[in-house]
Amino acid sequence: MLNSADDAFAARLRDLLPAAAFKTDAAPYLTEPRGRWQGRGIVVAPGSTEEVATLVAACHEARVGIVPYSGGTGLVGGQIMPDGQVPVVLSLERMNRIRESYPLENTMIVDAGVILAEVQKAAEEIGRMFPLSLASEGSARIGGLLSTNAGGVNVLRYGNARAQCLGLEVVRPDGSIWHGLTRLRKDNTGYDLRDLMIGAEGTLGIITGAALRLVPQPAALGAAMLAVPSPAAALELLAMAQAQLGDFVSAFELIHRQGLDFLAEVGPEVKMPFAPCPDWMVLIDLGLPDGIAPDRALERLFVAATEAALVTDGVIAQSLADRQAFWHIRESIPEANRRIGSVSSHDISVPLGAVPDFIKKGQTAIAGIGDFRINCFGHLGDGNLHYNVFPQPGRRREDHLQDREAVKRAVHDLAHTMGGSVSAEHGIGRLKVDDLQTYGDPAKLAMMQAIKTALDPRGIMNPGAVLPR
Repeated sequence: MLNSADDAFAARLRDLLPAAAFKTDAAPYLTEPRGRWQGRGIVVAPGSTEEVATLVAACHEARVGIVPYSGGTGLVGGQIMPDGQVPVVLSLERMNRIRESYPLENTMIVDAGVILAEVQKAAEEIGRMFPLSLASEGSARIGGLLSTNAGGVNVLRYGNARAQCLGLEVVRPDGSIWHGLTRLRKDNTGYDLRDLMIGAEGTLGIITGAALRLVPQPAALGAAMLAVPSPAAALELLAMAQAQLGDFVSAFELIHRQGLDFLAEVGPEVKMPFAPCPDWMVLIDLGLPDGIAPDRALERLFVAATEAALVTDGVIAQSLADRQAFWHIRESIPEANRRIGSVSSHDISVPLGAVPDFIKKGQTAIAGIGDFRINCFGHLGDGNLHYNVFPQPGRRREDHLQDREAVKRAVHDLAHTMGGSVSAEHGIGRLKVDDLQTYGDPAKLAMMQAIKTALDPRGIMNPGAVLPR
């Protein structure tokens, strides 16, 4: 049984930590982007790993829950505790140093509170690239990105956040510190504790530092928006692009016309690439070495794809500004979705070959529930679709509250039966705890619970996230 972070406990923390660690305005830390929950808690922002350890040890002794707060951009409620005993909300924002850079090793060691865009900038300044990239990179912090094993647009080439990390520094639930900031590429000395902590969403410990893997900067960047007749054609186009260009394909995004219709309806305002707009498009992005011109490479792909009836139209970026304009379209779609207001949003993945069949069967399943608009888009290269269901014009999502559970169950059931996942890149948080219990393998759930009990026997780490309390 946990205890609340009451006034007496707050006073004790003030004796242990400097005044700068305490936030007087808790409100910004007690909300989440989708507005589903209102959090509770006292907010503390330690400035060092040692201060985090002091805070965690005090919470462990007093049996007070801890909710880690990184950039606050999570979409499944992992950073919010809406009920139960009042917790400590532990913000990483003051831990924001680039500790060391090793250009020849393609490695950088950073505090967990460094914002992703700042890591990208620091890597660029030493002639390297940190390839993790997503829409919230201007506010998302490294600790949260690793704790959720974030995905983003470059997973096809570079992998999830897990693949970008060599080592971790972690404060364990009893306040002790695991000094695992190794820069080694090969270390075969027992259990991989790094991979255990990555994706655990703060339920097993607090990530305070990370050794990140950098990559060389591409000599040239290119992009194209290509109209395709169907998702099946898009999948074949992906295979053709990889056959021609190999690992130089950094991203391959599937976009449905509904997303562009939403942009035209509510904004943000963007320049449309096609008139009229086709039903399906792909955005392909390249990072190339010196000596290969991106426009020439994309022209060859376009010609071959057109001859194979995989592409019906296309626009190839002639400049970096054109490429940025293409990505602005893709990155504006979630904001348009938010302005429309979804009945139910889903972050699912299925095996690549099952994507076209999933889209077709999903339309049938949703039509059996009611009259809705579907905006299906996402990272086709890794099988991750954002499959979001919206009311028809003139209606609001509040008009379909009674349909939300049926819609979610239909989408998740379909993904599960096709060998997929109900959480591709957003994590479990609190939103999908029941889904994990419904669709998770019993043996896997038992092992997860055993690990949680072994490492956090008092249950203070992010109570109610990932696993039921």
